[in-house]
This record gives sequence, C-alpha cells and structure tokens, in this order.
Amino acid sequence: MSKDQLRRAFALIQSSSHLADFAGPQPESRVANAERALGSTFPPTYREFLLQFGCGSIAGEEFYGVNTDDFENSSVPDAVWATLKNRKEGSIREEFIIVASTGDGAYHVIDTSRQHSDGESPVLEWWPGYSVSEGNGRLVAADFGEFLLQKIQPAIESFP
Repeated sequence: MSKDQLRRAFALIQSSSHLADFAGPQPESRVANAERALGSTFPPTYREFLLQFGCGSIAGEEFYGVNTDDFENSSVPDAVWATLKNRKEGSIREEFIIVASTGDGAYHVIDTSRQHSDGESPVLEWWPGYSVSEGNGRLVAADFGEFLLQKIQPAIESFP
C-alpha cells in the first residue's frame, strides 16, 4: 500500500510540476552519507523520495530531504541539518528524522524506532519540548508514502 501511495504522490508532483520546486534526483552516495550522518537507515518510501526529488515544495507544502553533502552548514529544507540541530538542542529524540514543519512550531518526524515488517516507519507530529506523557507524538501516517500523498493531494486540489 505505501508504495502505491508513493507512486500516486509522485504522479501528482509530475502532473503539477508548475506548482513544484524540488531539488531533483539525488545520488545514492548522498543519500547514504545522510543515513550515516544521522545513524539511521531511511525507510524505503522516504529513501525513494530522496533519490527522485531530494527535497522541496509543491502547492505550499514543503518536504525536507537532501540536496547537499554539507549537512553542518545548511538550512531548511535539509532534513539532516534540521534533525541534527534539533537533536543537539534536545528537542527531538535520536530515533526521529524531521521531514517537514507543521508551520506552528511542531515537526513531522519519521520514528525509526518503530519499524513495520516492510521496513517502513510511521510519521508523527512532534512538538519540541513536550513529552509523550503530555500527548506528544500523534500518529500522522503509517509511512512516508502515505504522509506525502496526504499532504500534497489536498494542497494541489485547493491551489488556485
């Protein structure tokens, strides 16, 4: 199911390219460097997104990813830079990878500590500074493919 949702999201991006601004395909070596820098293995749908689009936005929805090997001297929408910065500040858990901002102070994160049998991990909403006992970590999508489709489909449909 997640691969189907990812393919549908990719088709929407391609058919709405006039609304899109993505970095473009990234080399396998860069994606592997990003994994090493974070000490994580990316779930398959997020990895495929990075390889095909890198990072960027469509119809007002921005997605963090990779587009440089300099993870320390970067900025948004570099997922590695954002994740390492927030880990250092203690605002997110080590097993999280930031993939988007909600726009109101929270992040959408992939929780790599929870892996499905297909290698996918859920996407959560995470508020820096709050704990799970305070209601933090709301499930947003079962995996990145579902998350991507959930975000871009209504954005494209409602775009003027």
